[in-house]
Amino acid sequence: MQDATDNRPAALLAMTPAVADELFTADRLDRLTRLVRTDPRLIAGDLTAPEPAVAAALAEAEVLLTCWGVQPLTESVLAAAPRLRAVVHAAGSVKSHITDACWERGITVSSAAGANALPVAEYTLAAILFAGKRVLDSARQYRERRGSRDWHGALSDAGNYGRTVGIVGASRIGRRVIDLLRPFDLRVLLYDPYVDAAGAAALGVTSVPLDELCARSSVVSVHAPQLPATRSLIGAAQLAAMADGTTLVNTARGSLIDEDALLPELVSGRLHAVLDVTDPEPPAADSPLYDLPNVLLTPHVAGSLGNETHRMADHALDEIERFTRGEPFAEPVLPSALHLSA
Repeated sequence: MQDATDNRPAALLAMTPAVADELFTADRLDRLTRLVRTDPRLIAGDLTAPEPAVAAALAEAEVLLTCWGVQPLTESVLAAAPRLRAVVHAAGSVKSHITDACWERGITVSSAAGANALPVAEYTLAAILFAGKRVLDSARQYRERRGSRDWHGALSDAGNYGRTVGIVGASRIGRRVIDLLRPFDLRVLLYDPYVDAAGAAALGVTSVPLDELCARSSVVSVHAPQLPATRSLIGAAQLAAMADGTTLVNTARGSLIDEDALLPELVSGRLHAVLDVTDPEPPAADSPLYDLPNVLLTPHVAGSLGNETHRMADHALDEIERFTRGEPFAEPVLPSALHLSA
């Protein structure tokens, strides 16, 4: 029975139980239970046919703390949560679980997309700098020519001084990458149909059409959202425009690149790639991507991983604290902008 003097809002964790274990250390759970009334051991993995304890907590919840694995908040789920006023998502995109019914109910939503953007941007920065230094090439040649320095001349065009980097999409992550690139002697181009020349100048970059960006850049890094309009954004024409030796970096979504057009360019060795995402994901077992020496293929690890998930947890707890004080979220998700976000 609730203490009549306890004014903390009721909350429920809705995510995969394993994700909750990764997100919340003991001290973070302690902070959570100081902020809200909740049983941190009760994780709502199933909201559509919840067990009795979850159903009871959902009926009382004013806040849902969500993360990976949360189910869509449909009309029937919301009907079982009559007191729900806010959803705080301890991860990036909310498109998989925030439905029109949430907006119609006037539920406020927050996301840790900003916190999740930082490790993606850091991965991208490393990929860009390694690409300029031809790290994959030099490591392979060093391995193949053990004890020899004969390969060194083959890397005479390597280096990051004065390179041109093309950023496709001034998304949250794209802007983070631009910020991280500032200390380096690089020229940065931007393609984003929603950013004009003045907006690009404010970011310290030059706005150009997509095909021009592909033609002028030594590294092209993709940061646009996955939308119907961005499917195969980097297609055969854009790949053909890239100079020999250009590196394509994708930490966004695999569907943004036409893989059927990309594979021949990679198999021939004309282009290089750093791919953290593919379409499909993972690639088929017989995909050349696994073995090509000019491809660095990673299993969607650019985003928050390991202890980086604690950054998202801390952001979510900060947002919950704001909610308890009656303050607006620092990182609200607005329905008007959702169709342009990841």
